[in-house]
Amino acid sequence: MRAMLWVVGVVAGALILLGLLLEAVRWLVIIGVIALIAVIVFAFVRGRQTAQHRHSARR
Repeated sequence: MRAMLWVVGVVAGALILLGLLLEAVRWLVIIGVIALIAVIVFAFVRGRQTAQHRHSARR
């Protein structure tokens, strides 16, 4: 009986940790996607600014 309680406790703990880990991974993926979009937008804006600066410098 005692061994069965240990097994149930360990399985329950593993399931809780797995749930927390999956939740953390999900949030990390969301944060990573947001960061990637921000970097792409920032690079696009900087590229346009540089192109406009070069164009105005030629005149």
